[in-house]
Amino acid sequence: MTVFKAFLKVLNKCKIPIIIYTVILVFFSAFNMQTSEKNVSFTASKPNILIVNKEKEEGITKSFISYLNKNSNVINIVGSEEKIDDALFYRDVSYVIYVPEDFSEEIIAGKSPEIKVKTVGDYGASLANMMVERYLKIANVYSDVAGSEEELVSLIDDTLATKVDVKITSKLDSNSIEKAAFYHNFLNYCILAGTIYVICLILSSFKEENIKKRTMVSSMSNKEYNTTLLLSNGLFAFALWIFYVVLSFILLGKIMNTMHGLFFIINSFIFTFCALTIAFLIANLVSNKNAVNGIVNVIALGSSFLCGSFVPASMLPNFVLKIAHALPSYWYIKTNDLLKNVEVFNMDSIKPILTNMFIIICFSIVFIIITTVVSSKKRK
Repeated sequence: MTVFKAFLKVLNKCKIPIIIYTVILVFFSAFNMQTSEKNVSFTASKPNILIVNKEKEEGITKSFISYLNKNSNVINIVGSEEKIDDALFYRDVSYVIYVPEDFSEEIIAGKSPEIKVKTVGDYGASLANMMVERYLKIANVYSDVAGSEEELVSLIDDTLATKVDVKITSKLDSNSIEKAAFYHNFLNYCILAGTIYVICLILSSFKEENIKKRTMVSSMSNKEYNTTLLLSNGLFAFALWIFYVVLSFILLGKIMNTMHGLFFIINSFIFTFCALTIAFLIANLVSNKNAVNGIVNVIALGSSFLCGSFVPASMLPNFVLKIAHALPSYWYIKTNDLLKNVEVFNMDSIKPILTNMFIIICFSIVFIIITTVVSSKKRK
């Protein structure tokens, strides 16, 4: 009990860094949630185009121009090529189509007419180009089977008039899962920094000469002393994890009551245990309290930047991700990112997730073995 009381006294002195890490986590999580509230939706917009028709507007030519009118904003510009170029320059139009004199004749013959265009190369121009190509491909297909121009026009118009209704059947709340993934990815830094900083300071405090001498003359056995210290540090790490889990329910809401939330929690628990083993290893290697801050910055910040905690892993260079494979944070964050795309939980979907969790456990075992070896050598 004496050791545990001493542990709590030292822990009380370390509360400021934990509060700072938590405030940072809450701030960035809240900021991310506000920016994510604006749902990005796609609305099909009609491009602004100009049609320069050099053929009579009848038959296939009339059908073609009518199709373009329905699916785009046709701008009328009367004048020379200089005015057309000015309209393109000032983005009044993004696509200019020159319908050739032999347009109908070429299509009826099953050929592809040479259509000259001018474009600014933006989204609207690309969309207009797709519409032109679509019409020409459909016309080319039906030109071999149509008996007359009227029949050909009818077949083309019927095909172009066909619309497909797209229904979204997925029930995946991608917005909420994205927020949860961001929270738990950022949690990588908070867990690592908080666990390593506090445990290293606590263990280095117990290594001070005066405390060592008091321990040696006390009635408590060395085994009981180490066991109490180990359990106390484990209890702290567990309490820190519980605190962040409760915080996730407050900040993220309903998504944490789903299977996605359960896997996020399990993943963070396994990583917290791994962070605990890392902290014990560092505490056995370093006794200087002044060095702890530097170590926290190198390990916590370094892992977070390299593995995708602050910047999405998809935006990091390949050589950085290859280096990150050697860190447990990479597998923790990778699991969070995988969870964003899981819609149905079955063996196939959770297999890569369980594999990543197993890798983190393997890291923990390696750190425990190294800590044991280092500790035994120091005793000798």
